[in-house]
Order: sequence, then C-alpha cells, then structure tokens
Amino acid sequence: MPAASSPTVRQRRLRVELRKARDEAALTQEQVAENLDWSLSKVIRIESGSVGVSTTDLKALLSLYAVSDARTAELVELARQARQRTWWSGYRKIISQQYYDLIGYESGAGIIRQYENLVIPGLLQTSEYAREYIGRLIEPDRAGNVEMLVELRMRRQEILERDEPPQLFFVLDESVVRRMIGGPQAMRHQLRRLIDLANLPNITIEIVPFSAGVNPGLNGSFTILEFSAPEDEDVLYLENPQSMRVTRDRPDAVVSYREDFEELRRVSLHPEGSAVLLNRLAERLLSD
Repeated sequence: MPAASSPTVRQRRLRVELRKARDEAALTQEQVAENLDWSLSKVIRIESGSVGVSTTDLKALLSLYAVSDARTAELVELARQARQRTWWSGYRKIISQQYYDLIGYESGAGIIRQYENLVIPGLLQTSEYAREYIGRLIEPDRAGNVEMLVELRMRRQEILERDEPPQLFFVLDESVVRRMIGGPQAMRHQLRRLIDLANLPNITIEIVPFSAGVNPGLNGSFTILEFSAPEDEDVLYLENPQSMRVTRDRPDAVVSYREDFEELRRVSLHPEGSAVLLNRLAERLLSD
C-alpha cells in the first residue's frame, strides 16, 4: 500500500480539516450539535476520530460551516478513502484500537524513528522470536490468538522492503540484544536478522551500550512516525508493558521525544559499532 493511501492517515487528516472548518465558522461543538439536532457526544466523537462519519453527516457539517462546493467534494472523497478496508482490518477483533491505529500510521509513514529498551521492535522480529515473546506474555483467555498475532507482526514487516519503503531508524538499549528470548538458536537467528536488515539502505540500527549510563531511554520505549504530506503532523506512540498510547495532536511532546531520540543516537555505538556488537553476540551464541 503506497504511503499516501493509508486510510488511518486520511481519517486523521479529515478529522483535522473538520475541526479547522468549525473554528473558521466560529462555532463551538455545542452550537454544532444544537444546529444539527445532534447529541454533543456525536460531534465530539466525529472530531476525535473515534467514529467514522457518513457522507450525509459530513455534508451537513460542511454546509453548516459554509464550506465551498469544491472543498466539500474534496473532503467527501477523503472520507470515502478513509473508509477503505485494509489488510489489517481482518485482525481488528484480536488487537486493541491503539495497536490498530499504529499499524495504520506505520503504513502511511515516510520516516519511522523507534527507541526500544525491552525487546526487539516488532518490525524487526523473526517469527521465532515473536512467537516466544507473544506466547509467553499473552493473557490465558487470548492464547488461541498467538499464531494470528505472529502472522500480523510478520505482515507489518512488509513495509520494510516495499517499492517505496519508509526510512527507518531504530535505537535499541544493549539489554534488548542481550536478553535471551526463544533460546540460543532463536536468538542467534534474531541477531542475524538485525545484521541483515541494517545493511538495507533505508534501515539504520544503533545500540545504546550499558556504559552510556543514565540516558533519556530510561523513561521508556517510544516511536515517532513522520509523514510526507505537510498537512499530516507527526504521531507519537508510547508503549510500556501495561499499556500503549497514540498521541496525535501534541507537537510539543513530539519535539521533546525527537530531541531524546537524537540524544540516544549520540550516546549509541552508532551503526558501525552496533554492527560489531551484534556480530560478536551472534558468534558467541554459535559457539555456546
């Protein structure tokens, strides 16, 4: 799927445009609800993106905002594209809304920057590693979904080598590549996978060594997703063992995490030193 065609990105753009149109019309959400005889919660859900908007409702909103016919036609088409079914739609029932949104933003991103301080990032995992990690930590009542979740994780990786792939920058804490997940053979395969991926022109992998001491990465893992269209602002994705959160409208937070990411790169072993460490760890597992 070309980056520009991600329905998730289009849905977000539509939500931003609707909010902008309401502001230009100098109307509050309460006034919109009153004029259209809608509940206030309906207006809030549409603007937050938590629900889709039908063509009829969209036209009603744009008419109230006195949006031109030409612009209305553009936004109606944008809404239609935002409703398109995607390959990850088939997994909606087994993943959270936050995870679902992340996949949509990944598919539309031009640049992805990810820091991970616990495990190999999902976009870089082998199926062996993913199966061990997911299978060990999944809730008992969801154990039957392990194979589908592994399959989903592997399908996400299709963006790495598509015709127009995003630029991907990964910074990993040293503990990530030393933590044994799946046994020596599985871990060696995982390390070799990292080495191979780091040789691709669009992927950079760097390791923050233990010797770096206190660093911004101790605050937790995060991902910044950037888009080629200027109207699509960056998205920040935060994750910890208990929760995950997509932050879509906090440019100040994105700037802060971007600064942290560059600091982590600065104290890392850089690509060359990281490759040396990964090769050394892989060879050690071969001899064990």
